[in-house]
Amino acid sequence: MRGEALEINLGTRSSLTSQFAHTAFCPLVYSDLLAMATQYDPHSVRTATVMRKTGETDIQCTLTLDVEAGAKQVIEVDTGIGFLNHMLHALAKHGKMSLQLKCKGDLEVDDHHTAEDCALALGEAFKKALGERRGIRRYGTGFAPLDEALARAVLDISSRPYFCGDLQLKREKIGDLSTEMIPHVFHSFAEAAGVTLHVDVLRGFNDHHKSESAFKALALAIREAIQRDDSGDVPSTKGVLAV
Repeated sequence: MRGEALEINLGTRSSLTSQFAHTAFCPLVYSDLLAMATQYDPHSVRTATVMRKTGETDIQCTLTLDVEAGAKQVIEVDTGIGFLNHMLHALAKHGKMSLQLKCKGDLEVDDHHTAEDCALALGEAFKKALGERRGIRRYGTGFAPLDEALARAVLDISSRPYFCGDLQLKREKIGDLSTEMIPHVFHSFAEAAGVTLHVDVLRGFNDHHKSESAFKALALAIREAIQRDDSGDVPSTKGVLAV
């Protein structure tokens, strides 16, 4: 009797388990496949693409957390908001990530929807690119100066989204970006990425410098937190960092 062919896609533990949920299959074979699917590779390139389309914005975001040795960073950011482009470019550059983000938003209304949704798309891409959170440092801290300004960012890749910060911004706008949207960008990123994030400007008087030092500090914190070792261990006493 001829059996039916069964196509198996090796992915994460959860995706493989779902494929076998309603399938009669040899437990030993399943166990072997599960081991293959969950094999930890600290040198794999972590990357993800997110498409986000609403009545207010249309966004495509590709984020690569690991730029291979000798490879060139690719950073192409077009949000329609010049100063936001500048900040996201700095984030990717100093985080040693490649970022391609294109947004068409309802800027005829204001900058709120575009800035918020770009941060949400970036956070979602970050979360997807990380995948199973094994072997990472989890915690990261970054300090970044820009002339008289100094900022600190502290990050926990925790699956406990939360943002707290004090950027000490005084102006209503920097370029064409409302300054009230800058902490909201950090908040939206933290929510979508599933991270706890604290960003504080410790000193400074130029709002451009304060904002840029904050994004650069976050870049350094991200770079530290996503570093991997060979252990494949989950950095949590609970034994799991839910995705």
